[in-house]
Amino acid sequence: MVKAHTFHIPVMGIGFTVDTPLKVAQYGIDSVISLVDDILLEKLRKMYSEKIGLPYVEIGGKEDDFRAKRITSYLNLMHDLVDEKFQALKETASSSNKILLAYLSMLPNGSKLKNDFNNLISKGGNNSELKMWASKNLVKGAIDVNIMTKVDKENFKGNEKLSDKYNDAHAALRGFAKSKLNSSVVLSAGMNPRLYGYMAEFDDFYPDENGQFKKGIILKVSDYRSALIQGRFLAKKGLWVSEFRIESGLNCGGHAFATDGHLLGPVLQEFKQNRKALHDTIFGVLCQELERQNRIVPKEKLSFKVTAQGGVGTHEEHEFLIEHYSLDSVGWGSPFLLVPEATTVDSETLKKLANANEDDLYLSDISPLGIPFNNLKGNTKDEEKQALIDKERPGSSCPKKFVALNKEFKETGICTASREYQYLKIKELDTLGLSENQYQEQYNKITEKSCTCVGLGTSALLVYNLDTKTEGKGVSVCPGPNMAYFSRVMGLANITDHIYGRANMIDRNDRPNFFIKELHIYMGYLNEKIALAQSSFSLKEQKYLSTFAENLKEGVAYYESVFKGLNGSFNTVKAFVLAELERVNKVLSTILSDMELQPIEA
Repeated sequence: MVKAHTFHIPVMGIGFTVDTPLKVAQYGIDSVISLVDDILLEKLRKMYSEKIGLPYVEIGGKEDDFRAKRITSYLNLMHDLVDEKFQALKETASSSNKILLAYLSMLPNGSKLKNDFNNLISKGGNNSELKMWASKNLVKGAIDVNIMTKVDKENFKGNEKLSDKYNDAHAALRGFAKSKLNSSVVLSAGMNPRLYGYMAEFDDFYPDENGQFKKGIILKVSDYRSALIQGRFLAKKGLWVSEFRIESGLNCGGHAFATDGHLLGPVLQEFKQNRKALHDTIFGVLCQELERQNRIVPKEKLSFKVTAQGGVGTHEEHEFLIEHYSLDSVGWGSPFLLVPEATTVDSETLKKLANANEDDLYLSDISPLGIPFNNLKGNTKDEEKQALIDKERPGSSCPKKFVALNKEFKETGICTASREYQYLKIKELDTLGLSENQYQEQYNKITEKSCTCVGLGTSALLVYNLDTKTEGKGVSVCPGPNMAYFSRVMGLANITDHIYGRANMIDRNDRPNFFIKELHIYMGYLNEKIALAQSSFSLKEQKYLSTFAENLKEGVAYYESVFKGLNGSFNTVKAFVLAELERVNKVLSTILSDMELQPIEA
């Protein structure tokens, strides 16, 4: 299916895009709902049902398979409400229909849809003809969903462990698979073989003879090797990846995966060069497995899309990615947090995001998953966390337990941000006989963890004036570094005009090119790791840091060749970029040279 837009809105947090499809899908814009928090989804299903007069029957927490049922019910509601909006748009299409005109005005410049509409109007097309045209040509945005594959907590009934299919990610997958949606699941945060194997149990993920899917699979990856490994693994189950969604390792929102210093540009180049080889390899494996399972083998070769996201902030960058790397779409995340017409962000957080500068946005260790996490200084969840520390009662009450994955103290798992875990860990710390400085350092590491599985969803409750007695009012937010350059609340038309070069929503004139920004972030990450290693490295540390620096050096060389060969793109910043690349290259050479001279611990 031809898409209306060349951008998509990725998942953001747990609640920030929880109902984004209801706001943007009628305009042909794809977006993604997080399936982490079934409790939040159930609250919103109740709210929307009551708002529009639909019958609502609660799916209680003691009901069998309640998590999957809640997710299915919420997604079905989103499907029906979006479909109702979209059908209404097509049935009322006219030259004066404000929603239709908004749909068309937001399309990319040169859009065939827009040109066809204008031609029809210029020929004097009447309302009946316009309705026929709209019914045939308008495209609805996808209601995709996101599952963090590693957030797959085991669940218990009393002391009895339930089977794997009741694990959190498994139940979320089942909830999506049983829904009405004809869309895709975005699998993020790495590979989960058990979950991938479970996916093979649902017929909707298999192609028909025409190569069509009721449910698609999107893999979020940060390098080519991961795409190849995971793509082949799924193909061996008879499952096809319909999109590889490449994300910058560090210049992104949410959790960050630094890879080994592989920069976005070289990663995209590798995909571009090996796209056919990747396709042929995976498709061959898939066909063999489909035949073995006696399933339909498509008559024609299946295709997949390649998209990218992470730090993109200007029309020029957007177009460059699409044209230079032959991408099918570009993800725009953090800027949309300032678009109330698209995302669900409470007023206080919205104000903090608009006022944030570079120093307010940092890579933190607050995530209970133990993965670096982009954070905003002064967010209300961190303030809530600090108040508990000041009262000498650190840790969250852990009302939802979605990331209660640590089994250090309990077989059923505890969240490292919980009061229970931090109490036990501090008690253990008290027995170690550490110096005051050592004790404080370890204490800070324990109490730094924040209850993000609650905080990342609370904003939606605040926006819709729903009960927060269980959750509290603290909001966690996870914008990428690019947020520093967007400083005003925008309308949906504003941000789409910005993406397509019809307007400029960035007031500052000092925003670096996104490739350079990512390089700076990686350099900061490398320097921090070197500082942590202090005066000497173990052999393992030296190998990792050397590989990281060498990969950055290769990335710098690649960017130098790209920018030297550019004519037309990035002309205004080309000289600065090349000078900055030369400077960073010298710094990396010094780092590698110094590392060779460092004493190595056995």
